[in-house]
Amino acid sequence: MSNQIVKFGLVGIGNIGQVHLKYLSEMANVEIVGVCDVDQEKADQHAKTFGTEAYYTASDLFAQSGLDVVIIAVPHYDHPVIAIEAFEHGIHVMCEKPIAVHVNDANRMIAAYEAAKLTYPNLQFAIMFQERTLPFYAKLKDMVASGMLGQLTRATWIHTKWFRSQTYYNSGGWRATWAGEGGGILTNQCPHTLDMYQWVFGMPSLISGHAHIGKYHDIEVEDEVTAYFEHENGMIGHLIVTTAELPGTNRLEIVGDNGKLILENGKLLHYQYPESMLTFTRETEQQFVTWEIEPVEIAVDTTVPNGHPVVTRRLIDRLIGKTVDLIAEGPEGIGALTLANGIMLSSFENRPIAVPIDGDAFQAHLDEKIKTSSFVKKVNQSSVSALDMSASYGTTK
Repeated sequence: MSNQIVKFGLVGIGNIGQVHLKYLSEMANVEIVGVCDVDQEKADQHAKTFGTEAYYTASDLFAQSGLDVVIIAVPHYDHPVIAIEAFEHGIHVMCEKPIAVHVNDANRMIAAYEAAKLTYPNLQFAIMFQERTLPFYAKLKDMVASGMLGQLTRATWIHTKWFRSQTYYNSGGWRATWAGEGGGILTNQCPHTLDMYQWVFGMPSLISGHAHIGKYHDIEVEDEVTAYFEHENGMIGHLIVTTAELPGTNRLEIVGDNGKLILENGKLLHYQYPESMLTFTRETEQQFVTWEIEPVEIAVDTTVPNGHPVVTRRLIDRLIGKTVDLIAEGPEGIGALTLANGIMLSSFENRPIAVPIDGDAFQAHLDEKIKTSSFVKKVNQSSVSALDMSASYGTTK
């Protein structure tokens, strides 16, 4: 990069797009060279605010702004379209979650990236999984990876701190529709949770999902989901999520042969077993046993930098020549999406789904949902203005 300055362009000036613009404007080594939105008034307004140029199509941004990196923050279906065009121009990509709506599109996106690297060997593709940087999640990941729990037997995640009101769903015509968003809580709120699950535990081999469509909101997509995962190593997983619960819960239990971790309410507790649970189960002559174990609260430094700026900073550092790992390489986005699609495919077909899933089967269901939809979306234009997004970010509390 010339003079160690990375030139950024943004496509999509919605709520999260505005978050990106704010921190980018305060970052070293960064110049915002263009903002793009189909809403020309919005593009003009934010170009003026951030001292840059307005564009109304991604193609014009790519052709005229001189950008090095594009942040893609548009509705989900357009992630692959814009990313593939960027790759073809040798432009680095930071994509908002999810990588795509369905795995077929994600695979096309990844294939386009790999093909473009033949021409542009240093091309970078990152995905915005900022929850990997949250201190409690990062600590939990390290502890599980260390093997201290031994053979994992169960992971249960109740994550219902995703409350969304009807007003939220009415704030955009694309929200909570099959054609506009491609799904509900799994597509919009839970990509981070699904990514964290596969990041920590790996991908399951079998998925069973139960999704309830518009159970608590006037929407045509899922707002409550329960899923069950089976892993090849014998571990089972549970996921319970909804956008209709107040106050919500965020509790993750991880059980292993040598101990248990519980993360809830800003505390990470470690239960150290006195001996192997599985060996004890096989060999003890006792019929009824309770281990009285006092948990140890694990110290976690919550002051470390985290969130969106950390993810973007890693990409910037790599582009200016530093040897660093990205928080999440773009192709890693296929994991969370496979879980989301697999859960919905299982629910649609009322049967367990093997992983890797049949992308064509899921896409066929999605296409049929779009084709046969008779849902009339209510949109309240007064609620479409910029929102404080902080309450929507993942938290371990």
